[in-house]
Amino acid sequence: MIKLFFAGVFWLSFSSLAVEQKIQGLIDIRYVTTDGIDSYLIGGYGKFRFNDGNSVSVAQTAVSYQLSTGNFSAHVIANGYLDGVKDAIGLSEYYIQYKSLPNESGYRFKSRLGFIYPKISMTNVVTGWASPYTLSYDTINSWLAEELRHQGLDFTLTKLGRTSKSEHDFSINIAAFQANDPAGAVLAWHGWTMSSRQTLRQENQALPNSHIGFVPEDSNVFLELDDHIGIHINTQWTWHNRSKLLIGYYDNRADPKVVENVQWAWRTKFFHLGWKISLPREVEVITQYVKGDTLMQTTSGEKDLVNNKYDSFFIMVSKKLEQHRLTARVEKFSVDDNDTISFDNNNEKGDAMTINYTYQLNKHTFFHSEYNWINSNRPSRISQQQPEDLIERQIQLGMRYFF
Repeated sequence: MIKLFFAGVFWLSFSSLAVEQKIQGLIDIRYVTTDGIDSYLIGGYGKFRFNDGNSVSVAQTAVSYQLSTGNFSAHVIANGYLDGVKDAIGLSEYYIQYKSLPNESGYRFKSRLGFIYPKISMTNVVTGWASPYTLSYDTINSWLAEELRHQGLDFTLTKLGRTSKSEHDFSINIAAFQANDPAGAVLAWHGWTMSSRQTLRQENQALPNSHIGFVPEDSNVFLELDDHIGIHINTQWTWHNRSKLLIGYYDNRADPKVVENVQWAWRTKFFHLGWKISLPREVEVITQYVKGDTLMQTTSGEKDLVNNKYDSFFIMVSKKLEQHRLTARVEKFSVDDNDTISFDNNNEKGDAMTINYTYQLNKHTFFHSEYNWINSNRPSRISQQQPEDLIERQIQLGMRYFF
């Protein structure tokens, strides 16, 4: 896939059509004080990306490069993190895109090929897959950032309303993908998190409880083990400048009996629903819900090693007033462990809250202050002499510069 991507970039670069280049970026610097436990990023059960205590970090640097000619374009997004917890730099997305002009009936076709996010997020819509509303993603988008990218091809057909003088657009998106077999592992073994970090293409994710025989030290998140092709189907309705509704179904179609070097394939599937509405006085309401299940088994298929159902929900209200934005978000999440392995308890229930104030100094510069609160119950923490019931808190002060 990487060779195919760069072959496409080479073709675009030497195309006889006019070539345009576009570079955008983000620098995100933060002071963070965390009242919690060791971060999930280093194999702990902490719900935040930052460890307990105070820190100053380069929370994110991002560069987005686009090369376009005619209806074709190539996109490369790189991210870097210097947070003292897990420093890294690498690619987070890369793909080739074809986007047609609308025909006389208002139909437009778009396709992407590469290493891409599935079309799920309602909030992470600016440079570097950042959110304009908060510094920390909600639990749904934190999971997407950690486990839910894949290597594949997607197609989108959109009916634009403007050709028939309608304010409504409708689209359907279908994706076929691989390199996502372990999806579900980190959600099962460390649970839902509230993060602001994306797993880079070359990275593995640390896991707790690796003393259990079938739990590896880390998850090779973007691994292909069984050559099965996953599917993702969604449909979107857009009411111009007023509302957007997104409904979809994701299934990686992995064989849960397949394992190589303690890296298991997980059959992970879920339904997702997102809705955004713009109200008068520059008020936005965004809500999203995910519900699904994940499964891994013995190689014979006779016994379930992990059989979890999971769900997460948030509702967010954001008000903009000139250079100021105030955002509040509440969440509820859970994992229900339905297998019979008593020493690997993945049950979890929790609630979360985020309050963010943002001041826009100019077109490029934004100052943020944010409070995060998570109350979770997770029995597996007892194995590390940590409380089953735990409240974690975090305050962040940030400066983000977009270029």
